[in-house]
Amino acid sequence: MKGRTELITGLDVDTREEALAAVDNAAGCEWFKIGAQLFTRCGPAIVEAVQAKKKNVFLDLKYHDIPNTVAKASKAAADLGARLVTLHASGGKAMIAAARDAVEGTEARLLAVTVLTSLTDDMLRDEIGIPETAAEAVPRLANIAVEAGAHGIVCSPREITMVRDAVGPAPLIVTPGIRPKWAAKDDQARIMTPREAAEAGADMIVVVRPILKHENPPEAVRLIQEELQG
Repeated sequence: MKGRTELITGLDVDTREEALAAVDNAAGCEWFKIGAQLFTRCGPAIVEAVQAKKKNVFLDLKYHDIPNTVAKASKAAADLGARLVTLHASGGKAMIAAARDAVEGTEARLLAVTVLTSLTDDMLRDEIGIPETAAEAVPRLANIAVEAGAHGIVCSPREITMVRDAVGPAPLIVTPGIRPKWAAKDDQARIMTPREAAEAGADMIVVVRPILKHENPPEAVRLIQEELQG
């Protein structure tokens, strides 16, 4: 996965038909994210259907539970063939370590989510009860997660540099909150363009609405990939 920055297209849709049509429309992309919305409606079969099109699946369910439960869920995701699987860094070291043990020997890689890209510093303080800013909380959580066995980190593109400083060169950094200059911001609070994220050191970027809602999705994929290549 290391090398050039890779594009992940997010399948944030409601039906199997929409998801598979999106995979076909974005056929120039090798990675597709299946999140809670699609997985809850379609179940494990949608993972298998996307893989049947010779694509890699990023299963973004953000596990956060007791260690035994998260370990079993992570193993189930690995058994499905998911190549990337998310869990929350705030679940703690024991939870992350149990998940890592469960997927050892498989192709699945665990990505720890630090602070959701929709959260601002005020929301962290006033609603979540975390006194740190995102810039303080993200590298702390990233370091905890990698020490416990996470293969990589999901963070805002604005935190790529600080996460890399915290965890070193080996872990993957995957960034949502990516918006090409020609796309709307939507509900992401801490964003970058694809090129900015690549230059900052992201290994993979996640793009959803700028591709799915584009009048010509193949063209959107082409433009983003060209931007990633500089």
